[in-house]
Amino acid sequence: MKTKSLKASEISKEWYIANAEGKTLGRFASEVAKVLRGKHKPSFTPHMDMGDFVVVVNAEKIGVTGNKESNKTYFKHSGYIGSTTFTKLDHMRRTKPERIVEKAVWGMLPKNKLGRAIIKHLKVYTGPEHPHEAQQPKELNI
Repeated sequence: MKTKSLKASEISKEWYIANAEGKTLGRFASEVAKVLRGKHKPSFTPHMDMGDFVVVVNAEKIGVTGNKESNKTYFKHSGYIGSTTFTKLDHMRRTKPERIVEKAVWGMLPKNKLGRAIIKHLKVYTGPEHPHEAQQPKELNI
């Protein structure tokens, strides 16, 4: 038996659309990360960008469990001394709700060049409208 490793020219990428309305953040983000990484394909190769494009709509309607709405904080640091910023989930939901899904998915991807290339295939929008109709995205059942 020989192990088949795909070449970059043999990889086919598809477009999927995922509706975040009424979904739990962590469970939804793990399924989106799996499709972005390409783990749903039988020809998955860990060191290559095998994944598909995912368009997430209704990001502002994603749900969380427990007291996370008021207790969960996001950390940001610019690199300068004393420049730490903590943002609560409810504040981020009011100002930039698409970042909630982006940060959750980014936390489930590898932290290297491959992960930085994969996260560019994620498109997140707050409402049900998106500019990717020309790609004819398939419905992603999560």
